[in-house]
Amino acid sequence: MADNETKIYRVARAQSDNSDDVWKGAEVLTDFVFPWLDHDAPHTNFRARWTEPDQRLHFRFEVIDGDIVLGEGASAKEQVIGSDRVELFFAVDAELSRYYSLEMDPRGVVLDYAAKFHRQMDWEWSIDDLELDTDIQEDGYSVEGSVSLDELDQLGCVQKDADGGRYLIAGAYRAEFHRGDDGAVIEDWISWVDPKVETPDFHIPSSFGRFVLAE
Repeated sequence: MADNETKIYRVARAQSDNSDDVWKGAEVLTDFVFPWLDHDAPHTNFRARWTEPDQRLHFRFEVIDGDIVLGEGASAKEQVIGSDRVELFFAVDAELSRYYSLEMDPRGVVLDYAAKFHRQMDWEWSIDDLELDTDIQEDGYSVEGSVSLDELDQLGCVQKDADGGRYLIAGAYRAEFHRGDDGAVIEDWISWVDPKVETPDFHIPSSFGRFVLAE
């Protein structure tokens, strides 16, 4: 893929919102990378489907992680910022004049906020319609949930191409934390799209791809 090409993930329509039916035939993303390290990232896969008539975007992350770090604090922000987590961002345009972030840790604690480029955060914003279920296993964790496409549309995140097809300008990420020999937490960053910048940063246009809502 050339540097100037948009990375695309096809989100197929599911026939029902039954959990077993949703994931049948879902395309699996496995090409997550460490953009700022010179070795392979631990296994991460991502699936998404959309359903109608309820108009929901269903997603599932499955993560291999032998050293799950969970942050502490009184607020969701403190807990999530200090934790291993997976993240989804949805933008209203390629310039990130406004975008919306869901950062979800293995316990199901969510940090949701709005922002605009560059890192101008609105911590008071929260998503209205998010369903989430998480599971911690011996060798990792999973995060499964859904969001309302109608809500994303109202926020300006559902785009239309020249043929009337719908898509989302989206980013999929993972914060991979682990403890060093001295017990200190080491923070590494995993992304579906390599932003091609020297300093770790997901909050830039080049870290986004496109989720195409296919029939």
